[in-house]
Amino acid sequence: MTRRMKAGFALALAAGLGLALTYGIYFQLASEPSLGGELRERVVQWDGRERHYTFYLPPERAQRPPLLFVFHGSGGSAAQSRAMYGYAFDELADEEGFIVVYPEGYEQHYNGCRKAGPYAANALQVDDVGFMRLLVEQFTEEFGIDTRAVFATGVSNGGQMALRLALEAPDLVAAVAPVATSLPTAGNMDCRYSGIPVPFLLMNGTDDPMNPYHGGTVALYGLLGDRGEVMSSRETALYWAGLAGLQGEPMRRELPDVVEADNSRVSVDSWFEPGKPAVSLYTIEGGGHNAPHPHIRLPRLLGGTNNDIVAAREIWRFFQHASGVVATP
Repeated sequence: MTRRMKAGFALALAAGLGLALTYGIYFQLASEPSLGGELRERVVQWDGRERHYTFYLPPERAQRPPLLFVFHGSGGSAAQSRAMYGYAFDELADEEGFIVVYPEGYEQHYNGCRKAGPYAANALQVDDVGFMRLLVEQFTEEFGIDTRAVFATGVSNGGQMALRLALEAPDLVAAVAPVATSLPTAGNMDCRYSGIPVPFLLMNGTDDPMNPYHGGTVALYGLLGDRGEVMSSRETALYWAGLAGLQGEPMRRELPDVVEADNSRVSVDSWFEPGKPAVSLYTIEGGGHNAPHPHIRLPRLLGGTNNDIVAAREIWRFFQHASGVVATP
């Protein structure tokens, strides 16, 4: 191979690697919409620590507005929480009259249910459940929220925070919807099982490179950021279905493949019996470590992003139906 050929090969290789890297890290977020309400930020002292949170107040609230907690992922913030769902919960709050709260984790992490994890919230056993109880009390006093209609969702580490509330504080939450996460296995479980069911929605991608859909080690491509072992998505949903006394096979729905270019489809398995807490498993075929939204594309390093559905709207619809609470401003 001549020097010119070698130089050309090296240049082509560098260009190819550059394109691959660009493809892997390129992302697109939804634009922040024009909203009618008000975004406020506050700081409180809890358990000897300064804690931050942001909340969105719609222009017209229900007489007794529901309260929705939205938790960010590892290393995130309240701003990330809003962006990860495409600001759709704020838009829904404008339509439905509920209040959205974006609590921030201690040093950008929550003390979720996975025992593994080097972050301070885990190591110090930060009382995040107590922090959420404090916020519910404050919003009850200030805004007269409906304490029977407190909900929680979150992506990744935020999903683990929603799991902790479901497991340890079923009296506090009317329903939860973790995204891109699963119940830890016994050896990695750091939450207490109350044994009390709550309406439960799980939304996971089959191609998630961090939280394996079929269970296993939580680590990016099995190599980076080890967070221990988790159950499969179906096992996680079946735990909650069994706790609720829901027997038999779930009802399966295939949602329309609206955007074929995303190489992803959505199916929903639902366990439901009158008088019992409902359970739904959203399987995002080809989906990665994210929440579906038509105008979001996260880095391909985190897997594909489904553009067929708005995760926030699916979650809010489940909360309304599962809890029997309908907010009307």
